[in-house]
Amino acid sequence: MNNTHPTITKTRVTAMPGDGIGPEVFDATRRIFEAANAPIEWEIAEAGAEAFKKNIPSGAPRETLDSIARNGLALKGPLETPVGYGAKSANVTLRKHFELYANIRPVRELPGIKTPFTGRGIDMVIVRENVEDVYAGIEHMQTPDVAQCLKLMTRPGCERIIRAAFGLALAEDRKKLTCATKANIMKLTEGMMKRVFEQVGPEYPSIAQDHIIIDNCAHQLVIAPEQFDVIVTSNMNGDIISDLAAGLVGGLGIAPSANLGDHAAIFEAVHGSAPQIAGKGLANPTALLSAAIMMLRHIGAFETAATIEQALFITLAEGENLTGDLSPRGHGVGTDKFVGQIIDNLGRSSNLASREYRPLHLTPWPNLTAHTEPKSRELIGVDVFIESDLSAADLGDSLTKIAEGSALRLDSISNRGVQVWPSTGGQTFLVDHFDCRFMLLTPAEGNVPQGIADLVGKIGQNHAWMHVEKLQRFDGKDAFERPQGEG
Repeated sequence: MNNTHPTITKTRVTAMPGDGIGPEVFDATRRIFEAANAPIEWEIAEAGAEAFKKNIPSGAPRETLDSIARNGLALKGPLETPVGYGAKSANVTLRKHFELYANIRPVRELPGIKTPFTGRGIDMVIVRENVEDVYAGIEHMQTPDVAQCLKLMTRPGCERIIRAAFGLALAEDRKKLTCATKANIMKLTEGMMKRVFEQVGPEYPSIAQDHIIIDNCAHQLVIAPEQFDVIVTSNMNGDIISDLAAGLVGGLGIAPSANLGDHAAIFEAVHGSAPQIAGKGLANPTALLSAAIMMLRHIGAFETAATIEQALFITLAEGENLTGDLSPRGHGVGTDKFVGQIIDNLGRSSNLASREYRPLHLTPWPNLTAHTEPKSRELIGVDVFIESDLSAADLGDSLTKIAEGSALRLDSISNRGVQVWPSTGGQTFLVDHFDCRFMLLTPAEGNVPQGIADLVGKIGQNHAWMHVEKLQRFDGKDAFERPQGEG
């Protein structure tokens, strides 16, 4: 008789247990995975507070980055960005380093967890662009009192997150994709996401599609959350509404997350490190366990993922051995007993079915510098940002004289986006940061004409300027916005 057993091929995963309760919730997840014979082999790596203490400014040692690059897959517990030492968020470092552009946040009503929204049938996924927008982190102090943050959104960045959202909808057999933007105000940046969504959408005719303004989206998430299926949005918008949505079903303690890119994927709990309960055996591992279940589906281990998820659902539904934050009676058991109950429930099926999943295929992006050359390109002017304590009228008089005889004329001056010269009769509070718009007397094609450099040089002899922005037209359309109040 042949007593040999088939060899299970295991996937090697970089594990970053993290800080605070991180090691406890990771150990809990590992125990459940072992009991379920999950096809995972762990490679333990360091990131977060301990790395910062070793003067690693990114919070992610080279050995950890190499491990993730080698395995292409990671599970991460909560990481601290300690106050007083360390430079950057290790979480952001990892997303940027591996270009993990798609943040996937499922939000589903779970059995046994009572909230004001229980029974509403909440089951959605928020797909957040993860590396662009204001999170590019490009900030400057323009004057001692004026800070600037550049909001950078790119057409390729919008297209790949939108295609990822459509791909997820197909993989999870979801019926509708909603694009949420602030395109009514930021017509070039947020508007780009809306336009790309409308351009790409016809390629996915089986999925219903609509657009919503992001503030109305937040409003509707509270009024009627069950209307949403998949929401795709930009980085800051997604950061905010994904936490809001998690609150509808029980909070960050049960919220998993995936960060996906072309070459790596990192799955994580989105809650904090909870140092106040670290080491006490009280931590709730549901979020990290749920993230690890997402990871199993990512590698195609759908059956194992469903087995573990069903055991979790039964444990939550029965409510006998829940951690304190989940217990409806206000007191609960420790992490070990909660984990033991989940292990005991492996192989059982709950009344809440697991969704049917298919592999999620991301559209691979070429390894080259993305560039689109317009059919025509005109330079029609320049914005010169000036620090001054003059009145708008006095600054306007000064700059008009400086521009006399040059290739440009002063067109307008705005302050915090509102035109203040020529005066429109408004009552704008002025700060020492003026956007001074000069228009070329004759629009030019190609490179910056010498007249702009000469003008900026003359301005610099009389005023402190911070930076210069070219005003261009691409294919006959203005590639810049006009200030409020401009006629």
